[in-house]
Amino acid sequence: MRIAEELGVDAEIVLYIKTPPDEATLRGIIAKLEDPVTDLVRRDSLWKKLGLTDKDAKTEDQVVKLLLKHKQLLQRPVVVTKKKAIIGRPKERVTKLLS
Repeated sequence: MRIAEELGVDAEIVLYIKTPPDEATLRGIIAKLEDPVTDLVRRDSLWKKLGLTDKDAKTEDQVVKLLLKHKQLLQRPVVVTKKKAIIGRPKERVTKLLS
């Protein structure tokens, strides 16, 4: 991430398509997440193609199950530190978290 580089912060980039998070990793992120858990799910063309509604991603368990089955629906970037996790949109949130 450019922002991490600009701030001089060491960052590990995880390519979620090549190395998707497993259930334990997703639950660990959710435990630190400052955003609503439902925000981890992208509502894009795949969401529509699958015929999903907000009722399908209402709870933590539903979000985890959905993201394990359809990794492309993971909102990104997700920035995780030892204590917090956020969805990095807008990018100013990343700067604030890493500063």
